[in-house]
Amino acid sequence: MAILRTTLLLLLILLCLTTYELHLHAAEGAEGSEGAVKIDCNGRCKGRCSKSSRPNLCLRACSNCCSRCNCVPPGTHGNHHLCPCYASITTRGGRLKCP
Repeated sequence: MAILRTTLLLLLILLCLTTYELHLHAAEGAEGSEGAVKIDCNGRCKGRCSKSSRPNLCLRACSNCCSRCNCVPPGTHGNHHLCPCYASITTRGGRLKCP
C-alpha cells in the first residue's frame, strides 16, 4: 500500500512540474512573438548616456537593461516611470541598475 501511495505522489509531482514548464514555455512564446517590435537599443542608449560622466559604463548597463525590457526611458536622466521594467532592475545592493 505504501508503494502505491509513493508512486501516486511522485506522479502527481511530475504532473505539476510538467504543467508548470508548459505554462512557462507558452508565456515565453507569447512575449517573443513575431508581432513584437524590437527597438534600437544602441541608438537609444547613446542618447541616454550622452551626458554621463562614465559613458562606457552607462552604455553597458543601458544596453543590458534595454535587451531585457525592450524599452529605454527618454531623456538623459530620470523618467523611469515611463518604462517600469527598466526601473525594476536593481543591483544586489538594491540600487537601480539601469541609468
